[in-house]
Amino acid sequence: MDFGLRDKTALVFGAGSGLGAAIARELAAEGAKVALAGRRIDALERTSQSIAAAGGQACVIGWDLSDLDVIESRFATIERSLGRVDILVNNTGGPPPSTAEGQSAEVWRTQFDAMVLPVIKITDRALPHMREQRWGRILTTTSSGVVSPIPALAMSNTLRAALVNWSKTLATEVAKHGITANILVPGKILTDRLRFLDEFTAGKKDLPVQSVVDSNEGAIPAKRYGTPEEYAAAAAFLASARASYITGTILRVDGGAIASI
Repeated sequence: MDFGLRDKTALVFGAGSGLGAAIARELAAEGAKVALAGRRIDALERTSQSIAAAGGQACVIGWDLSDLDVIESRFATIERSLGRVDILVNNTGGPPPSTAEGQSAEVWRTQFDAMVLPVIKITDRALPHMREQRWGRILTTTSSGVVSPIPALAMSNTLRAALVNWSKTLATEVAKHGITANILVPGKILTDRLRFLDEFTAGKKDLPVQSVVDSNEGAIPAKRYGTPEEYAAAAAFLASARASYITGTILRVDGGAIASI
């Protein structure tokens, strides 16, 4: 199936590892030119090298999402290197584990500024070109906590839910311009963050990490963790020309783990 992504330009955040890196590689495999954005240049370079080795095209963009003042200059760099952004993949890191009660206003503000506000402002910068050409894809990767809140991840559940409602509202505003906006929800996908969370749970419960893994996998109908490549395949489809009538949705990539409909 031709996804119609050849020579499209994609901007992928968190592209140095995990889900972001997998999405970047998948989009490049479909013929897109990919701007790899994040704070860890060494990790981004590794993703870039893997894309180049497979015959793809990518550039590395050091980007601290908390600095809103660099948005314009970073887009200018991408446009000089690869062209104007057609596909935007908003993929931010998650906050530390937390309870809903007892977090200071400053912690909430800091995490909002790190996770929510940059996504909104970066998307605002990408939209004029998409609107002008009457084609664009905005993908925002969140967490299963937006569908079924995860214990001990109160800040993540709350702030990522804000992005879901922003994306849904945006989708209704830009659909007439040929732009789609969708949410991707990972279940338990085997990334460094999942390993960290499993280790955190094991430490909190004084259990071996493998015991936590076995329990988690046993609760998933597919009986295993997903792979970043499986998640990336879903992202590439939503970014494709084939998905032009899918917008304002939440796509779960979870092996059937989320119990609600």
